[in-house]
Order: sequence, then C-alpha cells, then structure tokens
Amino acid sequence: MKLEIKNVTKTYGNIKALNNFSMEFQAGIYGILGSNGAGKSTLINLITDNVSRDSGVESGKIQYNEEDILKLGRKFRRIVGYMPQQQGFYDEFSAKAFLQYMASIKEIPRKIANKQIDELLEIVNLTKFAHNKVGGFSGGMKQRVLLAQALLGDPKIIILDEPTAGLDPKERITIRNYIAELSKDKIILFATHVVSDIECIADQVLFVKQGEIVAKGTPGELIRSMHDKVAEISCTLDQITELQAHYKVGNVKQRSDGLVLRIVGDNLPTEFEKVNHDINLEDVYLYYFE
Repeated sequence: MKLEIKNVTKTYGNIKALNNFSMEFQAGIYGILGSNGAGKSTLINLITDNVSRDSGVESGKIQYNEEDILKLGRKFRRIVGYMPQQQGFYDEFSAKAFLQYMASIKEIPRKIANKQIDELLEIVNLTKFAHNKVGGFSGGMKQRVLLAQALLGDPKIIILDEPTAGLDPKERITIRNYIAELSKDKIILFATHVVSDIECIADQVLFVKQGEIVAKGTPGELIRSMHDKVAEISCTLDQITELQAHYKVGNVKQRSDGLVLRIVGDNLPTEFEKVNHDINLEDVYLYYFE
C-alpha cells in the first residue's frame, strides 16, 4: 500500500499553493504541520480530487500503488475516508441519519453500514445523541460526527483536516488514541497547526511552508535536529514584550523561581542558557514558522 505525490504543483493565479511537492506515504500516521495558507488544504483537496490539478506534465502525479488516482476514479474514492475542516450539514438530520446518508453515498451495504454506524457513534461518544438533530449540536459534537463519517467503510486512506478543532482536552486525547490504533494497516494524513495533536502519535511529521516541505522526519529526528538551537532566560513580565520584539519566542513558562522565556534560532545570544534536554516538537514548529 503506497500513496505517492510526485512533483505536484498547484497554482491559483500568481500564487503557488504547492510547489514541486513530493512525498511517499505508506501505512502509518503522517502529521502535516503548517500555518494557515501553507498548502495543507490544497494538498488534501488534490488527493481527494476536490480541486483540479494544473494542466500539463509539469503539474506532477498522484498515484496509489503505481496507478494515477484520477484513472482509478471511484475505485480510489471508495478506499478514502475524508474529514474536511468544515462541512455543511442538513440541520434536520439526526447524527445517525447523516451517517446513514453518507454510507449510502459510499455504497456501503445497509446491514454493514448500520453496524459500523453504531460502533462509530460509540467511539466518538455520541451514542446517546444518535437521534438528536445535528443542527442543535455544538461545534465539537459536529466535529465528532465528521470524524465518524470519514471512518465509514473501513477506508485504507484516512485524511483528517484539523480533526480536533472544537474538542475539549479529554475528547482530543480519546480521538488521538483511537486514530493511533487505526494506523497499523492504514495511511493516515493528519493535517493540523496544533503540535500537540500529533507529537505523540505521528510516525512521520512534515513541516509545510509556502507549498513546500521544509523539514520532515520522525518526531525524534526533528527534535534532535534542534540541538543548540533552543535557549531560555529568566525574565519578568515587563521584559517579555521587549524580548519578543528581538527573538523567535517559544513558550513563556512559570516556574517556582519565576518566569522563563524560551527562544529558538541558529544564533542564540550569549545571555541565554542553551537547552538540549527539554526540546519538543513545538520548538521545531517555532523554528520554521515564526
């Protein structure tokens, strides 16, 4: 099982949303990190065929098991589960009716679909709201319905665009753990700008900026690449604004002896103390995006 993106370029007018983008995905979880406008959603929309590719050979290829996904057509779409960042609902539908509707679009036999729907509603903690109208759901509840519909049909490729937006901390952990369990025999693309969503579950992390991959690797590899690029200094609340004006600032932490400001960069000032034992993926994110 292999999904390949080969030298894909996508333009909107004079803007290159993706620029000669290449990546090979096999079974596992791939965290795709980037700020808004980095190209994450464009990549997802090309894989799901929600936007057309640029014309010409130079636009690149997207292949599943060596075959172009556009030629595979419905065969490919049947093995893809997609959770968009936002989706309009029929407000009069109940959660269960919406999932039944999506199952029929995916051509899942009714008996199989009903069993899966009951299981998925339990997983996303919506069983007791199964017959409630989606129009009355909170944003977090709607996100959970969207996740459930992406998992209908036991897809081989699962594409999640900001899947934990609007979820409370407990729900985020539950959903992350469930996604991790699915990854043994599936390709999961998890696009987000929230580092904590993927730092503990991703097999590989891609940092995407201006339509290009600026860094990729396992979380451990990326963290090790930040050796001698992270430093801290004790400060007061009044000093934080001035320090932020001069440095790529990471976290400001409250410790027992006062505030500590963390910065990232290649040339760290001597008055800061280098940190090499407590680096995390958020430091990597700040290094590339701040």
